[in-house]
Amino acid sequence: MKTKAFVLSLALFTAPALALAQVSSYYASRMALVASLDEGGGALTPAFVAVPPSPDRPFSRLALGGGFSPLGIHLLAATNVNRYLGLRVNGNSFQFSISSISTNGFNVVPKLHMASAGATVDFYPFPNHDFRLSPGALFYNTNGADATFLVPGGANFTMNNVNYYSSSTNPVQGTGGLNLHTRNPAFTITTGWGNLLPRKGGHWSFPFEAGVAFTGSPSLNMALNSGQVCDAQGLNCVDVATNQALQANLQAQIARYTSNLDPLKTFPILGGGIVYSFHLR
Repeated sequence: MKTKAFVLSLALFTAPALALAQVSSYYASRMALVASLDEGGGALTPAFVAVPPSPDRPFSRLALGGGFSPLGIHLLAATNVNRYLGLRVNGNSFQFSISSISTNGFNVVPKLHMASAGATVDFYPFPNHDFRLSPGALFYNTNGADATFLVPGGANFTMNNVNYYSSSTNPVQGTGGLNLHTRNPAFTITTGWGNLLPRKGGHWSFPFEAGVAFTGSPSLNMALNSGQVCDAQGLNCVDVATNQALQANLQAQIARYTSNLDPLKTFPILGGGIVYSFHLR
């Protein structure tokens, strides 16, 4: 009888403790599940499922690279704003000269000088893909060319459909310049493929883009500043710098050349490059 009473007393004493332990275990499991939901973002997933990393903070990454386009060899730096937007600055430079070329009776020594700098906003409408639209502007633009030219003695050349002959003793010489930056700053718009700051890991990217820079209609200047022109027999020579009829024909010829260059008011951009990106913080 005493033994039965002892067992009954023990059962009555331990039952509440066991029940409390079961309730505590139940609520502990529920709290773990809620914590997993808060971290995972919605679905009833076990707590041990990996949670995707959060997006990079604004301006936490930097990309540096270079490439080429009709604006010249360029260097760039880019950073992230959010998963849709990035900011980029570009600098372009290129110089090229030729010893001499012959055209329309002139021996021309041209020198091309390309230098510009600008900024763009890279917009990724589909963040998980590399397609982008990039409006921007060239804030610094000195693209153009300079040239000196000579008409050998006795050679003929044409201006405004009028033939002239360079003096054998005092040949015609002049200078010229082409300006490709009549609008400054110049608006640019490009589209391309390749995220400068890859979202799928890795540091290297190989972007490509195509578009235009609205640089304005080119301007051209030419000057015949020394020498004489004569008739076909080398007689009746006059100075090129002071002869009004010749200077009028020169201005008419410049107008024709300028009209031919008018399509360059939208300067093409087409090129690619290589970029390396890394985290700043």
